[in-house]
Amino acid sequence: MQRQVRPVKVGNLTFDGKKIYVQSMLNIEAHRIEESVAQAKALEAAGCEIIRAAVPDMAAVELIPALKRAVDTPIVADIHFDYRIALACAEAGVDKIRINPGNIGGEEKVKAVVDACKARSIPIRIGVNGGSLEKDLLKKYGSPTAQALVESAMNHVKILEKLDFHDIVISIKSSNVNTMINAYRLLAQECEYPLHLGVTEAGTARMGLIKSSIGIGSLLVDGIGETIRVSLTDDPINEVYAAKDILKAVDKGSGVKIVSCPTCGRTKIDLISLATRVENAVKHINKDITVAVMGCVVNGIGEAGEADIGIAGGDGCAVLFKNGKQMYKVSEDEALDKLLEEIDKL
Repeated sequence: MQRQVRPVKVGNLTFDGKKIYVQSMLNIEAHRIEESVAQAKALEAAGCEIIRAAVPDMAAVELIPALKRAVDTPIVADIHFDYRIALACAEAGVDKIRINPGNIGGEEKVKAVVDACKARSIPIRIGVNGGSLEKDLLKKYGSPTAQALVESAMNHVKILEKLDFHDIVISIKSSNVNTMINAYRLLAQECEYPLHLGVTEAGTARMGLIKSSIGIGSLLVDGIGETIRVSLTDDPINEVYAAKDILKAVDKGSGVKIVSCPTCGRTKIDLISLATRVENAVKHINKDITVAVMGCVVNGIGEAGEADIGIAGGDGCAVLFKNGKQMYKVSEDEALDKLLEEIDKL
């Protein structure tokens, strides 16, 4: 069951629990504007719905209007320590600002950022990270526990609420999956603000995807989370594909779903290669369908009977099936092309 969420607008999007938005982050130095813009365009084309950029100094603020001109995707400025950068980004037209109110100076500086955001209807994401928790909380809890992360987040929230600011999104990321899951579950009970989910420093494409799938997926199944970022030591575009796949796996995303069998001694075609090629070929197809790639006719059609379209291997050939019923036989070499033709007809 989806939790009650206080709606927050980010550009032309609304975080209200009805849709979960995919985001990623540019990994090119902000001063390299042309390259950053090119990467933002590629992320948007891949289906990224929110793009975050690190803005480390005042010179880097020039990236914000360049991105706004280049893409329709809402832009988030990631800012630490210097409140003046946040003010400049707000003036430059950014759609959301990510800060920790506690580390950008005293109350007057926080108020200046809040006033700038209020005037332009710009939300603020409070980003708490297990690796940079406040020293007093580390002393209190002994380590960056779930309770420590939640207390840190709510302390930052209180700073903004005291200034009558409520367009807030919160993230409390940890590289420890159990800590991350427990922290978000606790936080979901503490407030109604939209939550940005992620396992920070998750790792390489392989391990990062595993950790993110467990952490983010568990919370999505609980009805927790309005936006997700899969943090990978990899090309940001692969973060977008990974996030979309996680959403599809828990029936909260759109696009083609692939089911395929693990192969066995009955398999007489190169199923591993075929399944991989099918997965890559349908990546950009925006149809809410299930495509099956099965190793044999014996069990394949029955096991994948609920698929909209599928293919089951034979001895150097394959059988296409639709809604559990056999259509026609093709050679192994024709299998992918014929499957794509049938998908195109759906």
